[in-house]
Amino acid sequence: MSRDSRLSDVLHVLLHMAEAGSPVTSEVLARAMSTNPVVVRRLLAGLREQGYVRSDKGHGGGWSLARSLSDITLADIHAALGRPSLLAIGNRAASPQCLVEQAVNAALGQALGEAEALLRDRFGQITLARLAADFHQRMAARAGAFDPETAHDG
Repeated sequence: MSRDSRLSDVLHVLLHMAEAGSPVTSEVLARAMSTNPVVVRRLLAGLREQGYVRSDKGHGGGWSLARSLSDITLADIHAALGRPSLLAIGNRAASPQCLVEQAVNAALGQALGEAEALLRDRFGQITLARLAADFHQRMAARAGAFDPETAHDG
């Protein structure tokens, strides 16, 4: 089963945008993510509709943050992405009339619901400013300069 990495992808892109300090094109962000610019535009379109990012066309245009990093939480971004499932496991649904399956699904459903509630609560406590601060600590420990064009080179 493949995992949904959109939340991680978007957070990654947003931090690259914050570090740039000026609008960043989809092409530059796509290189940072090792993906296609169309994927970046799709990811950011929903965030634009929610007011987290903006895009400017023309020379000097590109994507930029529309809010402060301290005003955006992981929960905000998760919601803007349509609240994708946070867990990769789920209930079996092949025989819904089976009493064993019903008992198993009830127990799993409750546990999974509680786990997701904990994650959503924790996501509400983590801002993008906190992620950026962690990034800056890591850069200081490495004693290097950040270059979004080469940040992902081996």
